[in-house]
Amino acid sequence: MRIVKIEKSKRKRQRVLVYLEEGDLLRVTESELAQFGLYPGMDLTADLVVQLQEVAHRSETKLRAAHMSSSRMLSKKELTDRLRRKGAEPAEAAAAAERMEELGAVNDAVYAGVVARHYAAMGYGRGRVEQEFYRRGIPRDLWEEALRELPDSAEAIRRFLQNRLKGRAPDRAEMKKLSDALLRRGFTWNEIRPVLNELGEMEIESDE
Repeated sequence: MRIVKIEKSKRKRQRVLVYLEEGDLLRVTESELAQFGLYPGMDLTADLVVQLQEVAHRSETKLRAAHMSSSRMLSKKELTDRLRRKGAEPAEAAAAAERMEELGAVNDAVYAGVVARHYAAMGYGRGRVEQEFYRRGIPRDLWEEALRELPDSAEAIRRFLQNRLKGRAPDRAEMKKLSDALLRRGFTWNEIRPVLNELGEMEIESDE
């Protein structure tokens, strides 16, 4: 199969378009262009075309990984999963994510700290932060270090109650609603009860 034309992509940097006879198109990088010595008029065997397609697909996965990891913070697992959804083979996606980690574009430890601080600032407790760690695929051996970023739970609960009550004294029914809301936000009953008792020395029985 003969190469008809070679030109740089106008849409994506680092991509080169190799036009073949009968309308076929190979999308490669400049690295593959040099590696295989491609030039207009060159005849390609069927095996070489297949090899180029495989190499080009791996390069496309690497470029996509670089773009994804530079656009927003992702865990290594999130990046791997996104690449697979874009059509990368499991091993190919894992290798690209590994490379991004080596380059420092992906750092699960740093990401865990960012997630912890973000949800703490929104008034969530340890339980909710751990849910986010799990959902985002952050390795468990990084959890404890990141969880040290969380503020004192009692202070976080007091801020939540102050924002909700605006200085009002809650009745028993409202105290129960507030405790349920705090449980949903990832605080434990043992963390919630002492702070609620400060409001009116009311004892509320746990539903647990």
